[in-house]
Amino acid sequence: MNTKLKTILIAAAGLFLVFAIVVYAKYFTNNTKDISKEFYVEIPTGSNYDKVLEIISPYVTNTNDFKFIARLRSYDKNVKPGRFLFKKGLSSFGLVSTLRRNVPVNLAFNNQERLENLCVRISSQIEPDTTKLLSVFRDSLFLKQNGFTKDNVIAMFIPNSYEFYWNVSAEKFRDKMLKEYQKFWTLERLMKAKKLGLSPVEVMTLASIVHKETVKKDERPKVAKVYLNRLEQGMPLQADPTIIYAVKLRDNDFDQIIKRVLYADLTISSPYNTYVNIGLPPGPIAMPDITAIDAVLTPDNNDYIYFCASVERFGYHEFASTYPQHQVNAKKYADWLNGTGTKR
Repeated sequence: MNTKLKTILIAAAGLFLVFAIVVYAKYFTNNTKDISKEFYVEIPTGSNYDKVLEIISPYVTNTNDFKFIARLRSYDKNVKPGRFLFKKGLSSFGLVSTLRRNVPVNLAFNNQERLENLCVRISSQIEPDTTKLLSVFRDSLFLKQNGFTKDNVIAMFIPNSYEFYWNVSAEKFRDKMLKEYQKFWTLERLMKAKKLGLSPVEVMTLASIVHKETVKKDERPKVAKVYLNRLEQGMPLQADPTIIYAVKLRDNDFDQIIKRVLYADLTISSPYNTYVNIGLPPGPIAMPDITAIDAVLTPDNNDYIYFCASVERFGYHEFASTYPQHQVNAKKYADWLNGTGTKR
């Protein structure tokens, strides 16, 4: 091999080595700024490549290196919306791989009193905003087709944890919640509701009252039976949680804390006033959890008609079958409230 050929080969090898080093540096060396912990980057639906560059630029050390690899791997022509996990030490290659790996959200919700509050909670976890979510849940055609009204559609939500992609559409989210509701209402639960003479939505409505009435899960079947006894006898439910809901609704303030129902509250003009109106209110006053729902479907066996908060077993209630018995229990509780200075 002559000297000239050797020189050419050595030069080519050198150039290849330099190219390899450059490519390696662009591909595999750290290209993130000082990221102290993992976090998620959200790429909105409809974003183009320039928008992605704008979103990730605060976290990328060398944007040109990223763009070089993005073009090489055709990411610039295949942008994906979603939620992506950024970690410390990601290379340009790793960044592109990350932006192709949409990470699901474990979406959770419970204890929401109104659809508005629920949609605020949900919109903080997925892409659709509160307005869009409210719109699809209040769609008149959807409500009519599935037997809901704007007052009771919150009954469709079974508190749990669900997996969604961050960029799920409002419509797909709604339809998934409907499927989960239908799945929850098994034949066994439907038969139990029918035996009680209640529809699934009515069960959810009563369960929401039971849920609000007591936090003690072991007491919920007993409370549920009291309300069922009242319904059977044609009595008003006289449920304080519905009065509290009516006051909050009247004041348009669901952040207020009401510890005591006043006599004046009992005359409030509202379909949720169960001291005035016979039967169930128009819809749930909150999202009941599963223990409250099953407490209604499988209630205790008792003939109690009355109950009030116990001053001896805090969190629990004292039950009575007759009004004179109830008056004794109620006076104890009223005296205790007065003693603590609780006015509202």
